[in-house]
Amino acid sequence: MSSFARSLIAPVLAGLSFAALFLAFNQREQVVKHEVVLVEQQVPAPEIARETTLQTNAPVSFADAVARAQPAVVNIYSSKIVTRKYHPLLDDPNFRRFFGLNEAPSRQRMESSLGSGVIVSPSGYVLTNNHVIAGATEIRIALADGRETLASVVGSDPETDLALLFIEMPDLPSITLAKSETVRVGDVVLAIGNPFGVGQTVTKGIVSALGRQNSLSAFVDFIQTDAAINPGNSGGALINAQGDLIGINSLIFTQDKGFQGISFAIPVDTAKSVMLELVQHGQVIRGWLGIEPQPLTTALANALNLPNVNGLLVTGIFKNGPAHAAGVRPGDIITHMNGAPIDNPKEAMNFISAMQPGEKVTIRVIRQKEPLDILATVGSRPTPSS
Repeated sequence: MSSFARSLIAPVLAGLSFAALFLAFNQREQVVKHEVVLVEQQVPAPEIARETTLQTNAPVSFADAVARAQPAVVNIYSSKIVTRKYHPLLDDPNFRRFFGLNEAPSRQRMESSLGSGVIVSPSGYVLTNNHVIAGATEIRIALADGRETLASVVGSDPETDLALLFIEMPDLPSITLAKSETVRVGDVVLAIGNPFGVGQTVTKGIVSALGRQNSLSAFVDFIQTDAAINPGNSGGALINAQGDLIGINSLIFTQDKGFQGISFAIPVDTAKSVMLELVQHGQVIRGWLGIEPQPLTTALANALNLPNVNGLLVTGIFKNGPAHAAGVRPGDIITHMNGAPIDNPKEAMNFISAMQPGEKVTIRVIRQKEPLDILATVGSRPTPSS
């Protein structure tokens, strides 16, 4: 190779080496920048970091809260006479003579049940569940301090499964009522009651959910909790970490009649409202129209060739009820009540329930694709069998 060729190769090789180094450096720069961006996205802003910092002042014991609330939680022992069913042949004198039965077996027997309650007033008012005392001929209250007394029923409300009792006794403790609006999902809660009759017991959990609907009560938005609730806890107190009452323990979700981590309590605001109604009237008076509605969906409107509007389709109506007497008919679409838009059955029920019997309500309906205003007189909601 000539000296001229060698002199050309050396600069070319040097240039290629420089270009390779330049490209490698730029690629490394791009990779480093990309990684830095990803790291920056994972670092929370100072405000978020402060909000998500775990609190270190959580109490190691809830004994103070229990000490505040426990004296006001009572055990309830109720007794009632039940009629036993047996085969009609046992009433036949020839049958009894043949088998040597001189007398027919007794149809009646005494049945006892247990539950819990909460003293909500030092004057002697005790809240519990309606199913705890329903049909009872005798109700005995046992206080946490060992005293016992008989209780009388002020009134009951099967639709919320609440009942109000009254006891006469000096120096009664009472619980402090919280406000339902202060209850949040994740709050620590304590359940106090008498599970299985073993004696007053405290269990701990958290608020799992709020506003739970249940087919057993159309008027209660339940508090769901995972605090252990078992038979005998019904009617007892659900309290917060400060010892204030936030709910009345009512029922559990179970597949084997035991606690499975899902229990429900009636919010304290609902319990307070029912209690005041029972004190004043002995029952809860709710307005009623006698309508069976369902939401009017687009699919339903298309299927029935109805106007696609926001409202409730009247699918059924109680004969001679307030709505029927006013002229509401099945197939009507309710769009407004007293000028307020209505498209949710529960909201409509609550709207009417809050009215007093005898009040007037203007119902706007669409019938045969034409609007129509109907003036109805609100009736009194029939009391279901307890």
